[in-house]
Amino acid sequence: MAKKRLACRECHFVNEPDKQTCENCGSSSLTEDWAGYVVITHPEQSEIATEMNVTEPGGYALKVR
Repeated sequence: MAKKRLACRECHFVNEPDKQTCENCGSSSLTEDWAGYVVITHPEQSEIATEMNVTEPGGYALKVR
């Protein structure tokens, strides 16, 4: 069974399961408890990215607990 990916509680970036810190913001507050997934390719043109305060392309969790 595959390990669950980890979402950052600070920026919602979805990281690989073996990471200790977020690849996007460097936070060590990662969790397996998240829901929803959105891939943002052009944050400067995305309304969703604006709502989520995302400035870097990547995969993000919509809800992080």
